[in-house]
Amino acid sequence: MIAGNWKMHKTVSEAVSLAKDLGPRVEGLEKVEVALCPPATALWAVGQALAGSSVALGAQDVFWADQGAFTGMISPVMLKEIGCKYVIIGHSERRGRFGKPDESLSEEAGRVFGDTDASVNLKVKAALAHDLVPIMCVGETLGERDGGVTDEIIAEQVARDLSGLSAAQVAGMVIAYEPVWAIGTGRACEAAEANRVIGQIRQAVEHGFGKQAGASIRVQYGGSVTDKNAHELLSRPEIDGALVGGASLDASRFSLIVQAASVIAREVSK
Repeated sequence: MIAGNWKMHKTVSEAVSLAKDLGPRVEGLEKVEVALCPPATALWAVGQALAGSSVALGAQDVFWADQGAFTGMISPVMLKEIGCKYVIIGHSERRGRFGKPDESLSEEAGRVFGDTDASVNLKVKAALAHDLVPIMCVGETLGERDGGVTDEIIAEQVARDLSGLSAAQVAGMVIAYEPVWAIGTGRACEAAEANRVIGQIRQAVEHGFGKQAGASIRVQYGGSVTDKNAHELLSRPEIDGALVGGASLDASRFSLIVQAASVIAREVSK
């Protein structure tokens, strides 16, 4: 499963143009699901542009209430009505957790948005209640990695963020392993290490929700994924796909990632 997170890029007209450009490039590719997550202002228009295609629509965030006096927020009911299937929840740029010494605007934004394990848990529950598939992000900071506590941090995030869910709910979700230090830096996690950590994520899911949930949940890698490193990452046995940032803003580059995923998935299924 390959999802493109466009973040705060593309006007409505630019977003529609990109969606229309991408659609034919990935249509008919087997054993890979594709989703686009444009900014909220372009969700409806991109959904219309994708109508009739195999590409799904996803949002970049959601609030946990169906309605109310929550200025600026978007509810799961609203997302469902305009055709969203997926929603990204707990992206590192929205959590107050950082690990890069040169952060400026992205760091400040995260401090303002301030998603926590508790708010992520509420958002996941709200999404599931309205048949939206969460793409729930987890990942360690550079300091935590250097401190040798990656596995502990990941296990804690998984346990807290999925608290109160059923095994069936968890089995149908997507988790994206996004090491904070690799987001937007051009520094991807080594494929072998990404595979190992994603194996740890599965173990954490299995520990909390059983073997079936651990085997069924899809776990992506996210963090400086490009058309150059996609094959190496996606060919690892624990990695079920990618949450792609910058490379998803170019239809040609993003389609190459999707094509790599399709080739690998077909080979595995033989």
